[in-house]
This record gives sequence, structure tokens and C-alpha cells, in this order.
Amino acid sequence: MPPGIYCPMEFWSKGENQNIQVDFLLPTGIYLNLSVSCNASLGTIKQVVWKHAQYEPLYHMLSDPEAYVFTCINQTAEQQELEDEQRRLCDIQPFLPVLRLVAREGDRVKKVINSQISLLIGKGLHEFDSVQDPEVNDFRTKMCQFCEERAAKRQQLSWAAWMEYNFPLQLEPMTKGLGAGPLHTPTKNIFVNVKFQSGGESFTFQISPKEFPITLMSYAIKKQATVFRHETVENPEDYTLQVNGKCEYLYGNYPLYQFQMTAKPPPLPKKKPNYGSLWSLEQPFYIELVQGSKVNADERMKLVVQAGLFHGNEMLCKTVSSSEVNVCSEPVWKQRLDFDINICDLPRMARLCFALYAVIEKAKKARSTKKKSKKADCPIAWVNVMLFDYKDQLKTGECCLHMWSSFPDEKGELLNPMGTVQCNPNTESAAALVICFPSVASHPVYYPSFEQVGDGDAVLGAQKFPSFAGAGTYGVTGNEEPFSDSLLSPVYALSCDSHEQKLQLKEILERRSHTELYEHEKDLVWKMRYDIRDQYPQALAKLLIITKWNKHEDVAQVRMLGWASWPELPVLNALELLDFSFPDRYGDCEQDNELFQYLLQLVQVLKYESYLDCELTKFLLDRALSNRKIGHFLFWHLRSEMHVPAVALRFGLILEAYCRGSTHHMKVLMKQGEALNKMKALNDFVKASSQKATKPQTKEMMHVCMKQETYLEALSHLQSPLNPNIILAEVCVDQCTFMDSKMKPLWIVFNNEETGGGGVGIIFKNGDDLRQDMLTLQMIQLMDILWKQEGLDLRMTPYGCLSTGDKTGLIEVVMHSDTIANIQLNKSNMVATAAFNKDALLNWLKSKNPGDALEQAIEEFTLSCAGYCVATYVLGIGDRHSDNIMIRETGQLFHIDFGHFLGNFKTKFGINRERVPFILTYDFVHVIQQGKTNNNEKFERFRGYCEKAYMILRRHGLLFLHLFALMKAAGLPELSCSKDIQYLKDSLALGKTDEEALKHFRLKFNEALRESWKTKVNWLAHNVSKDNRQ
Repeated sequence: MPPGIYCPMEFWSKGENQNIQVDFLLPTGIYLNLSVSCNASLGTIKQVVWKHAQYEPLYHMLSDPEAYVFTCINQTAEQQELEDEQRRLCDIQPFLPVLRLVAREGDRVKKVINSQISLLIGKGLHEFDSVQDPEVNDFRTKMCQFCEERAAKRQQLSWAAWMEYNFPLQLEPMTKGLGAGPLHTPTKNIFVNVKFQSGGESFTFQISPKEFPITLMSYAIKKQATVFRHETVENPEDYTLQVNGKCEYLYGNYPLYQFQMTAKPPPLPKKKPNYGSLWSLEQPFYIELVQGSKVNADERMKLVVQAGLFHGNEMLCKTVSSSEVNVCSEPVWKQRLDFDINICDLPRMARLCFALYAVIEKAKKARSTKKKSKKADCPIAWVNVMLFDYKDQLKTGECCLHMWSSFPDEKGELLNPMGTVQCNPNTESAAALVICFPSVASHPVYYPSFEQVGDGDAVLGAQKFPSFAGAGTYGVTGNEEPFSDSLLSPVYALSCDSHEQKLQLKEILERRSHTELYEHEKDLVWKMRYDIRDQYPQALAKLLIITKWNKHEDVAQVRMLGWASWPELPVLNALELLDFSFPDRYGDCEQDNELFQYLLQLVQVLKYESYLDCELTKFLLDRALSNRKIGHFLFWHLRSEMHVPAVALRFGLILEAYCRGSTHHMKVLMKQGEALNKMKALNDFVKASSQKATKPQTKEMMHVCMKQETYLEALSHLQSPLNPNIILAEVCVDQCTFMDSKMKPLWIVFNNEETGGGGVGIIFKNGDDLRQDMLTLQMIQLMDILWKQEGLDLRMTPYGCLSTGDKTGLIEVVMHSDTIANIQLNKSNMVATAAFNKDALLNWLKSKNPGDALEQAIEEFTLSCAGYCVATYVLGIGDRHSDNIMIRETGQLFHIDFGHFLGNFKTKFGINRERVPFILTYDFVHVIQQGKTNNNEKFERFRGYCEKAYMILRRHGLLFLHLFALMKAAGLPELSCSKDIQYLKDSLALGKTDEEALKHFRLKFNEALRESWKTKVNWLAHNVSKDNRQ
């Protein structure tokens, strides 16, 4: 049999409409060489093969075609079963044009679903099987059962509940406080056109926006019955209202103005055997460092291993280091490393962190008088491991830890406690350490459960914890003895606390600053921990921070407070407890809209989890399987990081579980994935072509490529990944283009017939990390919600942005808008003077808003300009120029491209090129003042909007701090350390009083106005270097 030709991925993207010679190997050993279309499905190809096979020897030995399945070698050099026979040959992209037919084994439906899940999540399920890890297997079994139960429950949902799952309501934010209600309660009636899906007839009604959807439906049904003379009037409850052209519905008891219009179960786990408490083991903890492997370092150096025990960020005891050994591929230590902590004092979430590094003696200076020469550390690799397994058992025996490569950081830290506890899956080339956990008892040792502590069953030596008289009672009552010194530390006589102490506690807990507590304040917080539970439950974080996690007596006291009975925490405090500093989990979000608002952070926090089966994973899956919108974005947030080895296992398992619980949604997501694959292939083609041809020529070739049947099919009739409520009906090839920046982003326009031919635009980027843009836009959207809740609508435009893969993603096009640069250049004859043309913006708005509409457009501009001035100042958004500030034809100003934030501004020759705190130029002021230089009233109103917006954000400062702190797990270059978070504290002046903060903001505002000429010079330089007119 001749060898098949090599078919790289580029071959399949270019030759979709071509025929190719494919070698087929039948189960009988017969080989056929046939010409088939790259565009043909596997089902069609199988029919062709069978047609030719009947003329070959041994045909009578073949069973029915359904009994066989094609296999091939894929682009990653793995054998792959092709169960889904609806897929085309060009989609499968085999490494060689060779397909083998093998007998199908097992449940075909199950195999098809497994194949589809593998394709969708970007990781073969067989890779999970090959891990052969009991924790992975247990997690998959549990999550499969969990998700199947959720799917079964969903089948029994009522109509209303089913609507809530599939089409969660899109409601406007409501103001809070005494005047709670809508931001703008409309008074005028609105016109609504209602079209019946069955007959196509439509009617227009004038209705009060305060009416409910059921009222509008009853009007429409009565009108239909009158026009068509129906004898009976149908029940309006048998209908629902769909927003035209969207998968969005109006239902429920909300007024119209509040809608945003635009297998067998596994056996029960065995109870842990009561072998005795960990807390009775008072011997020091140690491990044996055996040897290393695959270590690569300079032979002139020496190798050292550093080890440390951590609970969150807190070091439990001093780090220990091994002896120095000579560099070689497999260094041997065989050394015991003793830690200054007893086994009984190891907290449940303790992790053991290792760093492998090389040391070299620094050369002595010529005039140095020091006797000892300094040594320089050269980090090589790091790895973390939990001391207890996922079943709460203290680990014993030898294990091999494959390490992650180290890179020197600013602090010079070698250990990485915030890093993953997963070992490096690249076992073939990664450096590794072999360690041995000691056998500390003749039986397995488990960490005491919450129930054991609460019931007083956790043994300390031969003693037990006495029980409390009751919640909220602090005196010793009856015949109970107070805690003895030998039992609990620190010791307090739990007498009634003085009024003075309670006032002091109140002051400590209500502080807005994040300063560390003094020792006497920590003692008071610890002493009054029951007051905290009953009166200040939201201060749980402060109590946990001062807990001595390396003293099991203190840990027991905290656990005896009872997490199950702890009052529900507000969202702000629940978010704070998700930080890495708190390894145990204590709360969740109640409302789906709150969860959706912070979903980006919750997915990142999964990286901090020490075990696969954790409360956060189950919580997210539960909500995702109850609300399809949450499921959609959870899928893409996880899928976009499947290329990261440290999280690929965890994220892949969660994706598998979600797909098993929502197979109908999986097909919708597969359609989106197929479209994204086509966009990537198209973008690669454009990048290659633009190096050889002019833009018009490349654009024409791009259109030819997009008009192929496979592209048209893939890029039509799908839900937008940016917003599943938007249907991308039909791609408008002639309106599609690409942008001039380095990565050649695609500008793709879709036509939606149901909305009267309105266009929907998306930008596909491949080569840029969009996660920072996502975070910035999330913060701008959050600001918009907080402002609206305080009655301030600043007309923000937080457009959609979604990362879908490794430096790949989509951005929503804000239609009918243009950049400041284009507006200025089109109104100026010379590029050099464009930035100084103060009338350009106002004249452009006049051309788009003739007559009375201009005043409303200027008001939109004023409000949005205030919002973005404050937002960009607080977030420290850098690299602002006239090409990334845009204006909609309605007057709304908005910013795009958030490549730099938190004060990380671009520098030129080491000097900060952007000196102003936010962008406020005289041409902006010119528009705000309606072109009149003395219109101070309008400008002072603008200043008032800015100040009010700033003070509202200050009141929610801790929320922004917590959200940014949680995003440190994302690994964004400009959000990696406390210095980056400090920028937010400074910009919001969180250490100052309201009066001081407002004074500080006014100074910055005046500075921006005073130095606006420098912004003009920057924009001039930008315009000269890049003339945008095409």
C-alpha cells in the first residue's frame, strides 16, 4: 500500500472544494483508493466506500455499514475514532489521507457524545482516562451523576421555570435605598408592534410602559379576534412575547419599562474509619527529599531545594533548605527535611511548596574586605502538593512531583504558594523531585471533620473540647469548667464583655482602610469572636486573618463557631473570602444576576482550589445548568484557557460535566466553535496574503474564500458567542473586511432579516490577549450599574468582548460610530492641524443630529464624557489617543482598546508619555459648552457629574479591590502584585475622608484641564505617524 501524502492544516483550509485521493482500509484487509470530495461528510463517504467494496473479494464477510466506524491519525499524531458521521473530511483534517474502518464497539450514542465533547472542549476524554488518578475518576463520576440529575430535573420544569432557564430576563438595574425603583420611570406611552408567529399578522399598540407583558398580549389577542372575527378569544397565558430578531423574551410580573429592549449511581462513600485523631500526633512534621530528575543547570553551580508549608499566603513555619549537591541530570539528596511544626498543628488546607534552584558564588570585588562571598540564586523549577488528599487523609509514602519552570520575579521569591497543586503534565521533559511522606501511625490518619469538632469528638490527647452553653452565651454556666491553658490558646475568661470593648470592636470592624491590626486589636477580635458571628458576621474575613492556623487549638475554636449556622454574607464579603488568603470556602452568591456580574472572577478563583471536587465547582455547575446564559459564558471562560497546562485538567473536567448535563446546548456551542475555527483559518489566510498583495487584492481574495459553501454555512445562523440573545443570521460577505493593525483583525458583518435588515458587526482577533479588555469592560459595566442604582445614568457603552482561546477572541462592533481621529482628520485639510481643530467634533454632531436633536446629542456627550473621564482615571487606563476614543452618532462618547491599565502607561525614552490623569481636551469642553466659550453653567454641570460619579465609586471601593485581587489568578502582566492593586486604592483615595478625597479629585480634574494642551501634542504626534483616512 503506497504511503498517503502529508496533509497539513493549511491544505485543508485551502482545498475545501477540491477532491482528494484517500486510501481506505476495510476490516477484511482489502485496500481501496478512491477520489472523494473534501467537503463530503463521513456518512456520504461510507456509502461510496460500500458501493465500491461490493465488487471486492470477501465482501460477504462484511456486516452492515452501521457496524463500523472510521478511524484516522489526526494532526496531533493520535489515532482518533470518528463517531460523528455528520462531520466533513475538511473539518476532521486527518494528518494523512488514510481512513480505516474498524468494528464499532459499545454504546454508539455514548461514543458520539464523547466524541463531540472532546471536539468541543479541545481535549480528548481519553486523556482523562489515561491520567489514572483516583481523584480524577471520583470527580468525573460524581459530576456526571450531578449533571445528569440536574438535566433530569430540567425535563420536569414548568413552562415558566423552563423560560427562566433558557431565556433569563434582561432587566434594567433598579435604584436602591429609600427611593428604590427604576432609574427613569417613563410617563409617556410607548408604541409596540406585536407580530403573531403563526399567521404573520401584526398590530401596533400604544400602551403605558408601566403595564405588564400579559396585558400587551391580551390586547394583541383581542385585536386579532376582532379583525379575524374569531368566535372565541384565546388565553393570553398560552402565548409569550419574543423580542424581534433575538432569543430574548418578555415574561413575568415586571412592567415593560424594566426590560432591556435593545448511568447507575456510584456506591455511597464509606464512612471514614475512626482510627484516631490527627490532633493527637504531637511529633514534628518532616519529609524525606530523595532525589531529582531531568534537571538542567550549569555544571559549575550547586543544586538546592527549598521547602515551605503554607496556609493560603501565610507561612506556617520557617522554610527549610536541603544541602547543596553537584549539578547533574539526576541529583541525589536522600535527606530528611524537618519543619518547625507538629503534625497535630497542620491545618486541613496546608500545602507543601518546593523550589529547585542553583547557587553560584558571586565573584569578589577587587577591593572587597569581606571574608565570605555572596551567593546568587538561580531559580529552576517549583511545585506544590497538598499534605492531605481529597478524602482528608494525611499523605504517606513516596511520590514523584513533576515541576513547573521558574522565572525570577521582582521580590526574588523562590517558592510559589499561589501556584497550582497540579503537577506538570509534561512528564517527559519536566524536572521532577521524588519525595517521601512519613508513615506517622500504623493506620491511616484523617483530619477531624466539622461534625467531629462540633460534636466534641475531636480528641486532643486524652481530652475533649467542652461544649458551649449556647450560641451567643459567653459566660461559663452550670458546672462547666473554663478552658484550661493546656487545652486552648490563647486563654480568655469568657465573661461579659465591657461596653468599652464592644465599641472598640465596632470601630475596628468598620474601618474602611486595609491596614493591618495591632496585636492588642487582634487579641480583642479573637476574644470577641462570638460577638462577630452574631452581630458582625460580615467581618468573618478579619477573624480568619488573625486566626493562628499553625495552632490546632485555635483552628478548633474557629471551626466550633459553626460554618453551617453562620449568617449569610453580603456579596462584597463573600467575594473577599474567595481570595487565595482564605483557602477554605465559606459562601456563595444568591442571585443569578450577581453571579453573572462576577463570573469572570469566579472562574479565575477555580485556579486557587486545592481539589477537583470543591463547593465552588458544584456551585458554578449548578447555576450554569439552571441558567443557560450563565452556562454559555461559563463554557467560554473555561474553554478559552484550555491551552494552559496548569488548568487544562480541571477546566476540561468541568467542561465535560457541563456538556453531559446540557447536550442540547452543546450542539449550539459546537456551531459557534465551528464558526470560530473558520474565522481563524480566514485570519491566517489574510495575514499571509497581506504580506504579498495590496489591501484591495487581499480583501477580494478574502471575499472569494468566504463565499465558499463551507464558510457560508459555518458563518450563518448561529448564536453570537458575545451575546447568546443575538442571532447571527447571514454573513454579509461584501461588507466584511480586515483592519490594518499588525494582527489583521477581521471585521465581519451579519445581516438579521428579522430586525428589518439591521447589521450586526463583530471583530475577530487572533494574536492579541483580550482578557485585560474583558476585565476593563466588566469594571466599566459594573460602574454603570452602580451609578444607575444611585440614580445617575452616564450613558456608558460597555460593548461586548470575549476571549475564546489562546490570544483569540471577539469584540462587538458599536455600529454608527467613529473615532475622534477620523472625525478630526476628515474635517481638516492637514494631518498636522487636525488635533487642534476644536470645531470638528461639534460640527460632526451637528451633521448627524440636525435641528432640535443636537441638544440631546450634546447632553449624551456630556454625560458619557463624565463617565469615561472618571472610569479611565480610577482604573488608570493608559495609551489614550484619538484613535481609541470614539463617538456614536447619538452623541455618546466611549473608549476602546484597553491594553494598559492600573497606571502602566506607555513610556518613551524612559519618560511617562501620558502625564494627565484623564483625557479632557478643550474640544471636548467646546462640545459640552455647546460651542459657547462662556457657557460655564453647562461646564459646571459636567464637573458635578464627574464628582458625583467619583464619590459613588469610592463608596464601593472595596468591591473593586476584591474583584481585581481575585483576577491576580489570571496571570495578566499588568495585574500581578499588590503594587498594581495599590493604584486603585490611591485613585479612589481609600485612606482619606470623603472631604479629603473630593478635594484630591478636584485637583486632578483641574490638572487635566490645565494640561490638555499636552494631550493635543500627543494626539498630533499620533495623527502624523498614522493617517487614518483610507
